[in-house]
Amino acid sequence: MYQVTFWMDEVDEYEDIFVEESSSVTQGAVKHTKYRGTVQQQGTPQNAVNFNNLEMGVFDAHVALELLLNFARQNAWEIEHGSVALTNSYDYPFNNSKKTVALAHISGDYIVIPEVASFVGNVGEVLISDRLENGFKVEYTGSAKSATINYTVIGGILK
Repeated sequence: MYQVTFWMDEVDEYEDIFVEESSSVTQGAVKHTKYRGTVQQQGTPQNAVNFNNLEMGVFDAHVALELLLNFARQNAWEIEHGSVALTNSYDYPFNNSKKTVALAHISGDYIVIPEVASFVGNVGEVLISDRLENGFKVEYTGSAKSATINYTVIGGILK
């Protein structure tokens, strides 16, 4: 099971204070060294243990999703895959990428799992909204000019 790492920034007594030292090697050169003072709060180490924990969390999420999809298949839930191309003609922070997706096979309760397949620019978040009996709307929040979103819809007997 994934163990959450609560990351903390290191907080020093002084921020943006440097000590200036003249260099004896090259005439006129100056070296600036950060002066930290005392450490007010120790930060979380950026090491293999913590980074591997993140990797295992991502792996666990993918395994859980695959187990959910297998469970859905075994219980005869409908699974529908598709792709939608979104475009945005506005300048950031405005966005007009919202598009309606009609479902061909699924009606009733369902879950939508979006995945960004390709993009030009910063996609931001992918939002699923306005879920209806046989469709939903999808959009992204970033400044990207275009993005292709793959989606998987699981539904049928979900309650």
